[in-house]
Amino acid sequence: MRNLLARSIATVLCLFAFLAAPALAYDQPSVNLGLTSFLDGGPPAGPGLYFQEYLQYYTASHVKDAPFPATDPEINVWVSLNQLVYQSDQDLFFGGKWGMNMILPVVQIDSDIPAAPDNGTGFGDLVVGPFLQWDPIMGDNGPIFMHRIELAFILPTGKYAPNRALNPGSNFVSFNPYWAATYFFSPKLTASTRVHYLWNAKNTDPNTPGALHDTQAGQAFHANFAVNYEVIPKKLRLGLNGYALKQITASKVDGNKVAGKEQVFAIGPGALFSFSQDTHLFFNAYFESGAEYRPEGERYVLRLVHHF
Repeated sequence: MRNLLARSIATVLCLFAFLAAPALAYDQPSVNLGLTSFLDGGPPAGPGLYFQEYLQYYTASHVKDAPFPATDPEINVWVSLNQLVYQSDQDLFFGGKWGMNMILPVVQIDSDIPAAPDNGTGFGDLVVGPFLQWDPIMGDNGPIFMHRIELAFILPTGKYAPNRALNPGSNFVSFNPYWAATYFFSPKLTASTRVHYLWNAKNTDPNTPGALHDTQAGQAFHANFAVNYEVIPKKLRLGLNGYALKQITASKVDGNKVAGKEQVFAIGPGALFSFSQDTHLFFNAYFESGAEYRPEGERYVLRLVHHF
């Protein structure tokens, strides 16, 4: 629940630009871009233990503003994210019920860019975060609004090598809190969003040439958004989903600001099939545009949610 959060892996392409010179971006960690979508403001079956499995495929043949030569580059990333979420039934602050989230990714990277060698397959960075979930505000016909806040941390536990440009892990801590909400226009029609702030600590062992000591990715905002309509009662919802990321401060090398800030926008179709109140399957597709200092491609997410 990230990046979280739950987390997207288009941005496992850490520190691309520093292969050539410390003058560009491409240093944001992997975050939740499109991993969560419909009905994101609350758990589907109330308090308890949830397991979620995400299977994500990202492919790109465009690397925007890249500092290295690459004719028709091909980048393919497969990700399995394994998530445990515990939602209590105990009020903590202002009626919010406390909970805890943990996500462990497994990442496979395949790139044919000689100037940006990949580090193969391995564990990604662990995501942990406490959260507060508020009960839905109810109306005459059912819920009207539900929301949650989480203080998510991305911990540098993933596979990383400073001589590889594409790593499953980022090698630095990130703070990635978010607010998620769902509004019910009617019992059938809903809109959801998840808005994140991202702060990154220094990478003291970066993939940089020469005698550089550290790099620090700039701060950013990123958000998921989705609308859906229930076409088969309690079984099937269809809709549109998207995400956006915008870096708002410059990245740094040895404390000095460098040019280039990442951004991207994506939108596509989605579906939610409910086997029961406790088990749900999401499918979301995204087609990116407007990328700067990062790859631009397509993302496909299959997500299974089960409440014990």
